[in-house]
Order: sequence, then structure tokens, then C-alpha cells
Amino acid sequence: MRPQLVIIMENTLSSMALRTLLMDIANGVEIVVCRTLDDYTASAGDCVPHFFVSSIMLLRHPDFFRSVMRRTIVITDGDGSTFQQMGFRTLDATSREQDVVRSILQMHHMGHPTGHEHASAVKESNRVELSQREREVLRLMVKGFINKEIADELHISLSTVIFHRNNICDKLDTRSIGRLTIYAVLNNIVSISEI
Repeated sequence: MRPQLVIIMENTLSSMALRTLLMDIANGVEIVVCRTLDDYTASAGDCVPHFFVSSIMLLRHPDFFRSVMRRTIVITDGDGSTFQQMGFRTLDATSREQDVVRSILQMHHMGHPTGHEHASAVKESNRVELSQREREVLRLMVKGFINKEIADELHISLSTVIFHRNNICDKLDTRSIGRLTIYAVLNNIVSISEI
């Protein structure tokens, strides 16, 4: 049975933002977005679903999500301690993008420390090659260094840092620090514990 990520939230913009992050992290895994649990159950197929649900959705269907608690992450607006006490993992949607990415990557690694064979094969075929210096600059970027600090750390000029940042963003086709962080972690440029 193949894995499937299922986002069940009424907020379409939040669902789409989460879907974009998950597409980068779980490359090659089907991601389904539904507004209600009924929408999902009507289209459920032969798969192993992992759920990302809003706190409202969990409160509307506690019995269903309790039965799949190990595969359910509750999206909260701030403190999720109530849901954590119930045994659910939570993700604070009000956090910075990089913090959300870090949390998702940590949960993914805890659940799948050796990764997924299919997903890694897809990643290899789509791999973008960065130069060694670009990898060094990216590592410092995702660790939160500003351009001046990167220049000082690598003993290069500020304009060289900006040149490398632009090349990195062009090659990876993003300027989102969250997406850059995902790339850096998945390609062993930086570990989750460093970000």
C-alpha cells in the first residue's frame, strides 16, 4: 500500500500553503486536499493516509482521528498543548515558515528515519547541483545568517555572497527560506538540529 498525505482543513489558503511545503518534503507522495472528512472518505482509495487536520476538524470527528492518532498531525493556531496532552502531534500554523518546515521535517524523520525508497528515487532524478561554495552559503542562509555574517564566516566579499544567493535561488527556483531549508535538509547540507 502506498503512502498518502491528506490535508483536511476548511481554510483553502492554509491548505495550499501546507501542500506546497509537503510537496517539497515528501517528493513523489500523493497529497490530497479536502475541506471536510466526508470529502476525504468519499474518495479514499487503497493507501495508507497520514492526516494533517485543523483543530476544528479534530473536534468535529474525535473518534475517527483518535483511531488514526499515530498518523495524524493537528494544525493549531498557537499553543497546541491541549491536543498534545490527548496524544496528538501538533503543528503551529502561526509559526515562522522556517519553524513550520523544521517541525514537519522532524516529524517526518521520527516516523521514517531511513526515508522512503520511492521518494528518494524521485528526488535523485530531479536533483539540482549546487557548487561547493553555494552549498556553504546555503548552509549559513538556512541557519539564519545574514549576508554580512556569511561574508565574514566564509571570508568572501558581500557582493560575492549576494551573487551566490542569487544563483542558489535561481537554480532551486525559489526565494522562500522554507523551501531552501527543505532542500538543504533533504540534501544533507544541514541537519535538522542545526536549523
